[in-house]
Amino acid sequence: MVNKIAVLTSGGDAPGMNAAVRAVVRKSIFHELEVYGVYHGYDGLQRNIIRRMELGSVADIIHRGGTMLQTARCLAMLTGEGQARAAAALREHGISGLVVVGGDGSYRGAQALARHGLRVVGVPGTIDNDILGTELTIGFDTAVNTVIEAVSKLRDTASSHERAFIVEVMGRNCGDIALRAGLGIGAETIIIPEVPYDLDEIGQKILRGVKRGKNHSIIIVAEGAGDAREIGARLHEIAGVESRVTILGHVQRGGSPTAADAVLATRMGAKAVEALMNGESEVMVAAWHNDIILRPLDLAFAERPPFDRGMYDLADQLAI
Repeated sequence: MVNKIAVLTSGGDAPGMNAAVRAVVRKSIFHELEVYGVYHGYDGLQRNIIRRMELGSVADIIHRGGTMLQTARCLAMLTGEGQARAAAALREHGISGLVVVGGDGSYRGAQALARHGLRVVGVPGTIDNDILGTELTIGFDTAVNTVIEAVSKLRDTASSHERAFIVEVMGRNCGDIALRAGLGIGAETIIIPEVPYDLDEIGQKILRGVKRGKNHSIIIVAEGAGDAREIGARLHEIAGVESRVTILGHVQRGGSPTAADAVLATRMGAKAVEALMNGESEVMVAAWHNDIILRPLDLAFAERPPFDRGMYDLADQLAI
């Protein structure tokens, strides 16, 4: 029987993590469970920075970006000694259930703790939307909206100066942010790692637009597909158009979560507590067909998430 639960956030921060933490804390207290926050992710677990949480601990955080528990990388969790130390820290507080909010690397740490007899549940918190088994991850919708807002402003400048703007967005080796934002903003070209691209063809596409009077272009590049600066230089050689490169970087991780992310995170955090109360372990919470379900944690490591080729083809068709 789990009567003490802990929650930590790990890996890169994502808008909505605070909403997930709030849901874990308040759902636990509603069911008369003791709940603890682990500060600074797995690194804090190594240093036993574990604090009892009350209702007031998570007041006024649902709309805030980042994570109030903070996060850090932790190489010690890759070692058997570090994993044993982390498990011992939880047991010292009588904690037998842990909710881990993060990406696939964070899930591997959770699996390691499960091997030490702890019950663990993963909640997908990453802007990259690159976890297999869930259709959405916490922070993805906010990141897409951040990109769209930024590119909307760049389009004004691109039009005024008659230039091509090449915008590099985050996502590691997953092109979902680039694809959704590109479709949402009406980008002329979307370059993502899932689909091979031909810069000569893209250059000719730009020239066709110029010939029919189009005075600017927006090209969205996922960071895993190539260096935006090199792509810009090559397109200048091919098409002769002047371009500017903007790398949005970590601004995509910041800001208040959208309503979609805040609701998703809240539902997922509550589901994680229910899973631990029902004796589940080594599972992850997933958004699936408009529902919040549990899936095996191993599924997150099986392969890359399926790519929506239909959405990519639509964006290409509309950008003729």
